[in-house]
Amino acid sequence: MPTKLAEIVDEFAGAPHELVLELLLEYADVIPPLPAEMSREGMEQVPECQTAFFLHAQVQPDGTVITWFDCPPEAPTTRAFAGILAEGLAGANAEQVLAVPDDLYQRMGLAQVISPLRVRGGTAILARLKRQVREQISAAAG
Repeated sequence: MPTKLAEIVDEFAGAPHELVLELLLEYADVIPPLPAEMSREGMEQVPECQTAFFLHAQVQPDGTVITWFDCPPEAPTTRAFAGILAEGLAGANAEQVLAVPDDLYQRMGLAQVISPLRVRGGTAILARLKRQVREQISAAAG
């Protein structure tokens, strides 16, 4: 797991139970806006999320992964999942992204403060992101 993401996980895991949700919502504003040349049409929708959520990962020639997320502001929990990934995976390479544990949000203690449906949506975001990375690695390997 990338160092920055591990730090975020540790921060959540060590936070008092009553502050975890507040800490989570701080990440809702971390997602950068989509570049002008990108739209939802070029992104994958994550239907497991209760709100319209789109993502796209691109493995660069040097192996680093760039991620883009699109989620409406009125879905702060879902935006926060994306914000955690955007910040935690910034500069990460494909191997590091694929090494992120599938139970990331449970490790952070989020399963105790948000609904199972929301945790499922966050888990689906990570799974689809990792699948996109795996598919690009396979395609590049020929």
